[in-house]
Amino acid sequence: MKRLLALFFALIPLSLVISCSEQKDASASAEQNEMNIIAYYYGDSSGFKSYPTEQLTHIIYSFLFLQGNKMVFDKPQDSVAVAALVKLKEKNKSLKILLSIGGWGGCETCSQVFSKEKGRTEFVQSVKALLVRTKTDGIDLDWEYPAIEGFPGHRFVPEDKHNFTLLIQNLRKTLGDQYEISFAAGGYTEYLEKSIEWKEVMPLVDRVNLMSYDLTNGYSVVTGHHTPLYSTPQQKESTDHGVHFLDSVGVPLNKIVIGAAFYARIFNQVDSLNNGLNRPCKFKTGVDFKDFKDSLKGFAYHWDSIARAPYAYNTVKKEFATFDNEQSIAAKVTYIKEKKLNGIMFWQLSGDKTQAGLLETIYKVNKPLTVNPKDLKQP
Repeated sequence: MKRLLALFFALIPLSLVISCSEQKDASASAEQNEMNIIAYYYGDSSGFKSYPTEQLTHIIYSFLFLQGNKMVFDKPQDSVAVAALVKLKEKNKSLKILLSIGGWGGCETCSQVFSKEKGRTEFVQSVKALLVRTKTDGIDLDWEYPAIEGFPGHRFVPEDKHNFTLLIQNLRKTLGDQYEISFAAGGYTEYLEKSIEWKEVMPLVDRVNLMSYDLTNGYSVVTGHHTPLYSTPQQKESTDHGVHFLDSVGVPLNKIVIGAAFYARIFNQVDSLNNGLNRPCKFKTGVDFKDFKDSLKGFAYHWDSIARAPYAYNTVKKEFATFDNEQSIAAKVTYIKEKKLNGIMFWQLSGDKTQAGLLETIYKVNKPLTVNPKDLKQP
């Protein structure tokens, strides 16, 4: 069992050099040789307290919802959780707390509300009022998805694409430069090509959070990497593919944040050919990184050197798992530094281990020190 865990949690290659200074300003861009480390957080007022939040530049509280044309908390305890997050700024002065609206299944009426000037105006006014009241630092839009199919049954129309631009324009005009504006973008080709007017939107926002995960997802019928760094001959969709697309349409690299997944996706009914990779499948479940020890018991670890992504296969259960681990996270941070991107974000904080987790890996790889080989675990 210990050997299996060592394989799963194989750490950084010995040749890896850690770079960049600690965050002095949470909003500092990659141009200043600093990297934003952004956590989405879905939880209560205490769930984050056991994590090293001092290593973060941003926490995005998830999620708020639409009630009529206004952004509101779903439950009273959500505002209590946000207040507790804001209190973290007493010790971490540069930390930014943002409010996110939507999420998968959480934007049922977005298309309708944002299609009309009245809806957009009332929404933006409610956003500003909430930011002032909660003493938070901005908004993250997680509309899944403008102009293309997202959650089953939710409306999507071609006009969503321009209406999203109008919404961003209204937000920036109303919020001014005092507040941050970001949005979560699907990391796959259809979204990148059809959902956003990139040249109009990007000058007005602080960053785009590229959801370069779930690229193999619950609707997939063939296994693959759900959060690969690079494309392979069998799988076009990847982090690098998304970054190249954004670069090709003029999105500044220093406004691009790439995504990491603090969870695995597990598929069953997978034959053993190629250790289950790129094989017919049926989605089974998702598993948080903190639960890998138990949930991935009996899986053998593998590494795709092209995708720079781990995966695992259980020959007895005929199950396949795809995920991020320390090694792939380290590769992503190195990629960010090489490309001079804005930073990394992940879904989500409470899926991590409270000690020696993936956030700690991000932070260590981002520090301006060379890795000491004696400090690294060996597979």
